[in-house]
Amino acid sequence: MSPSADANAIRVTFLGTSSGLPTRQRNVSGIAVQFPQRSEWWLFDCGEGTQHQLLRLDELRPSQLRRIFITHMHGDHIYGLPGLLASCGLGSTPERIDVYGPPGLEEYLKMVLRYSETRIPYPLRIHTVETGLILEEAEYSVFCAPLDHRVPAFGYRVVEQDRPGSFDVNKAQADGIPFGPLYGQLKAGQSITWQGRIFHGRDYVGDPIPGRKFSYCTDTIFCRNAVDLSRAADLVIHEATYAEADRDLACRAKHSTAAMAAQVAAEAKAQTLILTHFSPRYTPSAPITPEHLLAEAQAIFPNTHLAHDRLTYAIPRRMPAAPAPLAEDVGPSR
Repeated sequence: MSPSADANAIRVTFLGTSSGLPTRQRNVSGIAVQFPQRSEWWLFDCGEGTQHQLLRLDELRPSQLRRIFITHMHGDHIYGLPGLLASCGLGSTPERIDVYGPPGLEEYLKMVLRYSETRIPYPLRIHTVETGLILEEAEYSVFCAPLDHRVPAFGYRVVEQDRPGSFDVNKAQADGIPFGPLYGQLKAGQSITWQGRIFHGRDYVGDPIPGRKFSYCTDTIFCRNAVDLSRAADLVIHEATYAEADRDLACRAKHSTAAMAAQVAAEAKAQTLILTHFSPRYTPSAPITPEHLLAEAQAIFPNTHLAHDRLTYAIPRRMPAAPAPLAEDVGPSR
């Protein structure tokens, strides 16, 4: 697993990894996402007890919660939402919160808040999602698509924009270009004229730094949209409610086995898969354990890991691919 100390990493923290109901070891669904150089964080799903999990994590302050994305209307994904929104209105409040989710979410929240006589003192906006782009910022975009579950459910894909490559200051100085606005123009990829010579930005800026991508797919049986959401993702977070021995149960309930989750990651050509949303029937002392689910997934997609509550996984910043060495630079094989 990636270390979580990298200041440039996107940090994904699992707040609940059980399906259906909480256990002594696992709360129900929720993950928090922190972005580099941002004080805000986002939440994906909010099962009952989510705010109790947040109390155990000092770096996730309710006042800095900015966006919430809900996959579907089953209780283990939404029962914690009204309470969290209410608690955010006490003490240090957020600047605003935007909530994204399926049809019915807005009606549900308004009803609970109305009957509990809860006043939200900060701007709160609820967005009903549709397939495609649902959020576009300067640095990040979010897409969603329907999954295959018993009720309308959506998976999410978060895409970081590519970043410009580094500017070669030493080369610019060696070419006699004075420090100042001309550097900014070159870094932006423009061409400049200085002392009768033309300089092209492409000669002074390295390859772009590719943006990171991650997907969050739960609840669903194997489906093509999950694969599409996970294309070339640095991280796929996918439910693995059942083992292959219980595949019939998975098909009836429209949940995934660990092998189905691994198939999604493999077909999407993703980098890393983390399994979550485990049936409470799989315990360390049961005939089938979570480690069995891990083995089933790793047989298909080796770079698979098991989530556990309060696990933080860091998605490091990608670096441009190194150029292939020239034939004469290739040393003897070892």
